[in-house]
Amino acid sequence: MDIVGFITDMGAGKALATLVVSMLPVVELRGAIPVGVGLGLPIWQAAVLAMLGNMIPVPFIIAFMRTVMDWLRQRSDRARKFVAWLESKGTGKKADRVRQAKFLGLFLFVAIPLPGTGAWTGALVATLLNMRMKDAVPPILLGVLAAGLIVSLATAGVVTLIF
Repeated sequence: MDIVGFITDMGAGKALATLVVSMLPVVELRGAIPVGVGLGLPIWQAAVLAMLGNMIPVPFIIAFMRTVMDWLRQRSDRARKFVAWLESKGTGKKADRVRQAKFLGLFLFVAIPLPGTGAWTGALVATLLNMRMKDAVPPILLGVLAAGLIVSLATAGVVTLIF
């Protein structure tokens, strides 16, 4: 079955909502899996859609974030301050750990479903560390898969997460 058939078989509206929610920064798959289940999707379908959607922005962030940040710096003091804040988030203690461990560090950073971590932030950290796409996407993908499994288990009530 192709992806279009997969999505239409489960109800396009529910699938699309789950996919879109997972693409949002901060919310990502942590919010999309419970949303999909709440909409009536089986947990495995919600998880697959959330993981797919969570990965869609990653290559674009890695490819274009540096250019966007440079463009923003030139717009206003407020934009310049925002970029400085963003860079500080991507270069703090967590980023230092990622820099030291590279693949494993980026994987763990994305895999642990806590606030401030995830595919968006992982892609931003990879950008700030000047990682190449081919070096950054695999650990982010594996991290998204691991986070999806953890959140799915938590949504199903198998594990309890404390936030």
